[in-house]
Amino acid sequence: MAERGVLWDLDGTLVDSAGYHWIAWHDTLAAFGRSVTPSDFAHAFGKRNDEILRGLFGEALAADWIERVADAKERAYRRLLKERGLAALPGALEWLARLRAAGWKQALASSAPRPNIDAVFEVLGLARWLDAVVSADEVGRGKPDPLLFLEAARRIGVAPEGCVVVEDAPAGIEGARRAGMRSIGVLSDHHPELLADLVVPSLATLTADAFERLLER
Repeated sequence: MAERGVLWDLDGTLVDSAGYHWIAWHDTLAAFGRSVTPSDFAHAFGKRNDEILRGLFGEALAADWIERVADAKERAYRRLLKERGLAALPGALEWLARLRAAGWKQALASSAPRPNIDAVFEVLGLARWLDAVVSADEVGRGKPDPLLFLEAARRIGVAPEGCVVVEDAPAGIEGARRAGMRSIGVLSDHHPELLADLVVPSLATLTADAFERLLER
């Protein structure tokens, strides 16, 4: 049997720290003299910080300003994470364990900066189930560019057609399609509709053969 792989998004898929991200963005931008509302971030989840900031304030932003704001925001986010804790989303830990026991290779493919990923791993111990971790910072491109998923598949030694991507954002679902991979879309308040191969309200509602059936299509 050919190797099979699952490529997981992090925020909104395995964990939900959107509230921490919002607080960190709001407070950081206020300190830099900018005002934002929750609706400003309705389509920002799953994107890199430079893309978020240029989407909010225009393409003419200076690169050094973006870097300073992004660094301050991520420090604030990690502080909130460590101070308040974090729980996995329903079904997340169960599926990570089940797939590993069944011999699937698993990787994290996230737009989050690597220090944020490490902070979440420290809180929840996710590394025990994963064979590789790839952040958008490492490949230089964010979703929907397929490079993040293709690199994650390369690192776990699984061909694109043998991979299932699990995502909660349209950018990630589109990236999976461009990479030639099947996808599972997990719905949320931020994204109540997704054009994935399989769409579920929660990982806990996936049938026991959901991943296998996707690769049989």
